Amino acid sequence: MKKNSSFDIIVIGAGHAGCEAALAAARMGFSTAIFTMNLDTIGQMSCNPAIGGLAKSHIVREIDALGGEMAKVTDKAGIQFKVLNKSKGPAVWATRVQADRALYRKYMREALEAQAGLEIRAENIEELLIDAQRIQGVRTTEHVYSARAVVIATGTFLNGLIHIGLENYPAGRVDEPPSINLPKSLARIGFKIGRLKTGTPPRIARDSIDFSVMEKQEGDMPPPPLSMFTHEITNPQYPCYITYTNGLTHKIIEENLTHSPLYSGVITGIGPRYCPSIEDKIVKFKDKARHQIFLEPEGIESDEYYANGISTSLPRDVQIRMVNSIQGLEHAVINKPGYAIEYDFVYPTQLKPTLETKMIEGLYLAGQINGTSGYEEAAAQGLAAGVNAALKLKKAPPLILARHEAYTAVLIDDLITKGTSEPYRMFTSRAEYRLLLRQDNADLRLMEKGYHLGLINRTQYNSFSRRRTDIQKELARLRSTRVKPAAVNSVLKRLKCSPVREAVLLEQLLKRPELNYGHVAELSPPESRLSDDVIRQVEIQTKYEGYIRRQAEQAEKFQKIEEKIIPQHFDYTTINGLSREIVEKLNEVRPLNLGQAGRIPGVTPAAISLLMVAVAKQKRM
Repeated sequence: MKKNSSFDIIVIGAGHAGCEAALAAARMGFSTAIFTMNLDTIGQMSCNPAIGGLAKSHIVREIDALGGEMAKVTDKAGIQFKVLNKSKGPAVWATRVQADRALYRKYMREALEAQAGLEIRAENIEELLIDAQRIQGVRTTEHVYSARAVVIATGTFLNGLIHIGLENYPAGRVDEPPSINLPKSLARIGFKIGRLKTGTPPRIARDSIDFSVMEKQEGDMPPPPLSMFTHEITNPQYPCYITYTNGLTHKIIEENLTHSPLYSGVITGIGPRYCPSIEDKIVKFKDKARHQIFLEPEGIESDEYYANGISTSLPRDVQIRMVNSIQGLEHAVINKPGYAIEYDFVYPTQLKPTLETKMIEGLYLAGQINGTSGYEEAAAQGLAAGVNAALKLKKAPPLILARHEAYTAVLIDDLITKGTSEPYRMFTSRAEYRLLLRQDNADLRLMEKGYHLGLINRTQYNSFSRRRTDIQKELARLRSTRVKPAAVNSVLKRLKCSPVREAVLLEQLLKRPELNYGHVAELSPPESRLSDDVIRQVEIQTKYEGYIRRQAEQAEKFQKIEEKIIPQHFDYTTINGLSREIVEKLNEVRPLNLGQAGRIPGVTPAAISLLMVAVAKQKRM
């Protein structure tokens, strides 16, 4: 069969960002090719074998609602499911899934191979082909491929350098070569490139661990799926285990800091602030007597455990002594040592909100190349880049979500507006409207958009529509149905709650903290049985109705500022009163609107007032 040399869209890299970008582009009807140096590592979980967690499961649900693949594959590969923060409010509930590393790769590759219009190429991209500031295609070691759009999603492969102790060697991941010529191509084009660092802990042989002295952590039963389209989890479920470092562990690390590339000046890249190495923890938190280690199974048939919490780049012999000083790991065998990896990234202020580069038309960047950390953050960017590349080729309006619509929007807006000099990680605290952006309502927020993009099929959309209708009908029933005191007070007495003296709306009863939907349905059942998802949504929307309404009103006011568009080629030097520094920052970011301009670090409220007047004046003229 003749090899195709021309595609609509080319995706470079088959990690979490690349897979979502390629699937989205192909599903939207464009001939797509995804390039990887190794077919066996498609969808590789390079770091810990888990998806989701705080703020991250929110992103995965958003990917799911928009028609992405991550949540579905996670459910097929999941071996422990747990909802975190159950004792807190629904805005910070988060699902974390331990996944079988091998199964995740298997199911993601199957999704790519089954996708019509998508070809997989095992070739190394050497150069981007540019003409008149527009992408034309790519050159591999042996071939030239033309494309109308290109998405770069290379993870840690750009000039990747692995460190173990004072030894280092070029690699994109362990046993995989880095990309050397592609970053040179980006630099020649003129992109501003920086250097970041991340790392992993040692992998420990299961049979050498004494689990009996550790805290056992079971998952939830039945397992709660991540995807809205998963009906049942069929994999066997496995526990995780918790142990801790101690004084001896810390002493071993402190005595060997001179052999750490982090503290000997060998590593120049900046590491993740919120996921530091164990060396960093010991140095920066000297008053802490111990640090938690979360032992995570790598898979059903794997004999390895991932020691989450002791990411390190110390020499191999020091890692062995460090691990063996920990309770339950006294006789542990390290199958693979921990390591640090440095890699190139492109400063994300050089991107548009669509993730298209400002410098080269048709070129998109997604994932760790933009300075982020985490599978979920990468996948969300990949989906956004793939969708927007396809929409651009269709000459359709881009998909640019607002900050009150999705964590994905917060992620992208933070990157392109504020930039980053360290690996960016998503937290619920980064979102101003987190009560609106819960993981339970991602479909209500975004599935309509996914359907209109062509990424949600008719069957999926009909199921969503029924759920949305059920929620709306039940909320309306609760707001219009009253029950008499005689019926209500018997239930309230049983719950030791204050009685009512007159007929009361079901909605008012459900707002009481002591009552749940089950109590209300006992007093006045709905016409037909409701699903657990619908009941949960009705309960959340009722109990938190006041808070949700206030945040929605705040978001509406905020959106009015976002709608004040700044012309694309606006000349900021014409505004009297703006400092040179603020003009430079505005020119670097080129904000789309006044809201985005106000989020640029260093741009003051006074500067925004001047800008608002100048933009209004230009529009009048």
